[in-house]
Amino acid sequence: MSLFRALIGAVRAARHAPRLAAGFVPDDNVLLDAPDERLAPALVAAALADPEPAAKLLATTRDACEWEDRDRYVTRLATFAYSRGEWLTHWLAVAPRDPDALLVATQLAVRRAWESPARAERLRELGPLIHAVAEDAPHDPVPWRLALDHARGSHAGHAVFESLWEQAVRRSPHHYGSHVAALKYLSAQWYGSHRAAFDFAEQAADDAAPGSLVRALPVRAAHDRLRVPPDRDPAVPPARVDLAADRALELSAAFPVGDPWPAEVRNVLAYVLVERERWGEAREEFGRIGAHATSFPWGGAPGAGRGAVREDAPPGSQPRSNRADPLRRFLAARDRVRGELARRTPLWEPGHGRAGRGGPGGH
Repeated sequence: MSLFRALIGAVRAARHAPRLAAGFVPDDNVLLDAPDERLAPALVAAALADPEPAAKLLATTRDACEWEDRDRYVTRLATFAYSRGEWLTHWLAVAPRDPDALLVATQLAVRRAWESPARAERLRELGPLIHAVAEDAPHDPVPWRLALDHARGSHAGHAVFESLWEQAVRRSPHHYGSHVAALKYLSAQWYGSHRAAFDFAEQAADDAAPGSLVRALPVRAAHDRLRVPPDRDPAVPPARVDLAADRALELSAAFPVGDPWPAEVRNVLAYVLVERERWGEAREEFGRIGAHATSFPWGGAPGAGRGAVREDAPPGSQPRSNRADPLRRFLAARDRVRGELARRTPLWEPGHGRAGRGGPGGH
């Protein structure tokens, strides 16, 4: 019987999988961590050792208080400078007190410290630099997000964390990057628990404005929760994970298909839906993602859960041996969704024709 079922499943998959792929961007057109239209020219110029477009971009975000964009761009520019840093060196040489150049350089220094075997010690050495950058930017939450990442890696206690968190939310109460940094600190992998992470994420989502990515923060807590067997933490039942996914689905549906802005949230949501075997909703979410695959959550190291990024990885980075993996894992998850739906679809569906009653040649 099991062989027969497997055969039927294979036939169903062959018959229905191509139709179920409708709405998916072709594999060759999917991009990993693609920059938006504002960041792309800055990265192209940086590749030519020209920092001016990056300087103008970050100055614009600072002057316009575009904190979410600023945070993303600082992280991406620091990631680029990790392997191609001539443009940043040049920028600092001609403008050593530029707050934007210093912020990118500090983000880069934190990442490199995270990768050191003496991580905590290296990070503690950066404390004065992070404090100086934050003090020079009285309205900017991004240095305080960086300080929260620093606190996590340097084993700062809860009192320090709470004072940094207060500074971050004073500058921007619903800054997504700061909330993610705080959620990581409160996670079971670090200094909290799955229950603490969910409590924090759900309260933040309740308080966030409509359309804010913070409203999907619980799905990040759900991602972490899915990396441990359910019986090890009964305080967070599967129903709470599903509720987090439901909230993220509501937010995702409010953005246009293929919008790069919510791409990471959508990728995390797709991961959670796949793990919860909510195949139909996962297919819809992959359709909304379009061409915008993101390293998180697909870029995990072996042994770090079922394809999830390790939470102790440097902020904004992927393990060197796995940099090619996130896109493959994204595409594999998409294929899995299509295959699972195909295997669950009747071999002959009404309206799709068959030899016999109701189909071509029927009576």
